[in-house]
Amino acid sequence: MRLHHVQISMPRGEESEARRFYGEALGLAEVPKPASLAGRGACWFRAFKADAVVAEIHLGVDDSFVPAKKAHPGLVCDSIHELETLAERIGSRGYELSWAERETFEGYLRFHARDGFGNRLEIMTPAS
Repeated sequence: MRLHHVQISMPRGEESEARRFYGEALGLAEVPKPASLAGRGACWFRAFKADAVVAEIHLGVDDSFVPAKKAHPGLVCDSIHELETLAERIGSRGYELSWAERETFEGYLRFHARDGFGNRLEIMTPAS
């Protein structure tokens, strides 16, 4: 068994904000939704490494949207340089970002960010 994707809720009609955070700030590639699901709104994003999908996040419209304050996807960067560069890009676009728990997950360095809807994400890299 393996994980195919994580779904994160978003408000209806906010696809441009989803693209701004997940595409521009986080650096994921938007991929088309299957025709059978496209009418529901929202967006899907993927990260690739050597032509393989290594992470997939589906944003789904929730008409009674409430941001995920605790639940979150954890994304792994290959190096501290990549982690810090990503943090800079996210922060420079005005998104909430915190290094408060930088060294609290044994074996990893990390930060937490909030997308434009208030959903939490954890971005990490191995400490060594």
